[in-house]
Order: sequence, then structure tokens, then C-alpha cells
Amino acid sequence: MLDFKRGAKVSGYRGYYVKNEAVMLQMGLMMLALNKLIQKGFTPIIPPTLVKEFVLFGSGYFAGKKYNPEIDEIYKIANNNEKLADGAIQKEDKFLIGTAEPSILSYYSDEVIDEKKLPMKFCGFSQCYRSEIGSYGKNTKGIYRVHEFMKVEEVAITHANIEEAEKLHEELMSIARELHEDLEIPYRQILICTGDLSVGKYKQYDIEAWIPSMDGYGETGSASNFLDWQSRRLNVKYKDKEGAKFVYMLNSTAIPSPRMLIAILENNQQKDGSIVVPKALRPYVGKDVITRV
Repeated sequence: MLDFKRGAKVSGYRGYYVKNEAVMLQMGLMMLALNKLIQKGFTPIIPPTLVKEFVLFGSGYFAGKKYNPEIDEIYKIANNNEKLADGAIQKEDKFLIGTAEPSILSYYSDEVIDEKKLPMKFCGFSQCYRSEIGSYGKNTKGIYRVHEFMKVEEVAITHANIEEAEKLHEELMSIARELHEDLEIPYRQILICTGDLSVGKYKQYDIEAWIPSMDGYGETGSASNFLDWQSRRLNVKYKDKEGAKFVYMLNSTAIPSPRMLIAILENNQQKDGSIVVPKALRPYVGKDVITRV
């Protein structure tokens, strides 16, 4: 179901092919998350994965104001010349996103949102790209740490109200927990201490699934509350009776493809090598058990 040898041949280091039933497991994970979120009132989006520099800076992905290839785990596209409709050549850097969050948050950049629309909740499906330059020597085999994968991301935009933002943060995290429970995967939730929070974050939870081959837990997502840190960079506001205010922005992983795939395959493998398909994924996979070939 996974081919690493040919993946490395075609894509290079950390390249891989997903095949056969694993394709249906992976796509089933994405659809399970999307369907659940849509039923809960989230607006589905497939955002651009090739974006301008301000998108990543605005959401906090560059340590400085500009891209630094030595510390930023983002792919920059070498071909930055684009021919416009009038024939002119535009030179502008483009980057591949590592999650749907930056593209969705930037949807309203330099805009004033109608207050009546708040809070707004989105679920974004995208291919994700990460250079993993800071992970040299870590998880070099398998699909635990790879350069590209699929993910469904939760994004929320709300009033400048900490209590409201905290409530949304808990809601986003509860959906991630619910998805792990739907898949019958043992997990734990961690509250990140202040000293470990990355720049701009007000509060963060991580969720980790039990991975037998690691004899421990592996991160399968995080939920972050940025308050107005991102909206100030992206210039996203709303107006109420007191005047213009920056919105509060939050995000959370719903489902990532490779690590949840690991957890499912390992936690559900039987003595004969077959894999019991979680009940929640059987409608997508089309079978109850994946027989070892």
C-alpha cells in the first residue's frame, strides 16, 4: 500500500507513493473530516497552495519579515516570472503552503468583514508542503515526517472577545478529539506551556495519537488561538458600534493524512498481517478488513 523505493526514485528524499486500499483510507480520512465539519456549520474551502509572500508572513510563518531559507521550512518556487494579460512580466516570489490556514486567513486580507457574519468557521482541504530543514536525521524512514501530504484544517474568525475566542478554541479542539474517537485511535491532548509557544500564539493545544512502532504518542495536530496577532499583519477588521477592530483568528488540525494513516494501520493490524478498517471509514474503503497480499 506504500512504495518508498519508487517514491524516492521519483520525488527524492522522503518521497512516497500511496497505493491500493491506502488511497481509499487516506481519501476516506479527508472526507470523514469534511463531512463532519460541514454538518457542524463549517464552510468548506479548497484554497490555493501556491501563494504570495504576504500570506505566509501574515499568518506567522516567517521568523522575520522576509523568507529565510535557512530557518523557514517553506518551499519557495524558483520560477517567479509571470506573464500578465497585457504582456508585461511580473516578478513576484511564490511559495507552497504547509497547511490551508494561511490561504484561508488571507481570504479577507485588507478587508472589513460585516460584523453580522462573525463568528465565521471554515474547513480547508489542501495538499501541504514542508521542507523539514530543521528535522535532519529525525524520522528518516516511513511516512511520519514527509515533504508533502494532505490535510483538513479548521479555521475560525471571530469578534475581538477573548471569552468568545476561548470558546471557539475549545470547539475546534473537541472536533479533533471527536475524529480520533470516531477512528477508535488512542490519543492524548496536551496544553502547550507559554515558554514553548511559537511567536504570536496566545494559547495552543496539541493532540497526539498512540503509535505502537514508536512505543509512544506522535503529534497528529494542534489547535492555536492567535487573538489579533495574525489579523493585524493581514489587516482584517470588522466594525461594531465602538468602531473598527481587528478580528481574532484561530486554527486547528482536523485530520492529517500520513500520521493518522500510520495510527490506523498499526493500531488495527491483526496477527495475520491484515488490517481492520475503522467502522467510520468502511463506507469510503468499501471493505471491513484489508487482507495482506
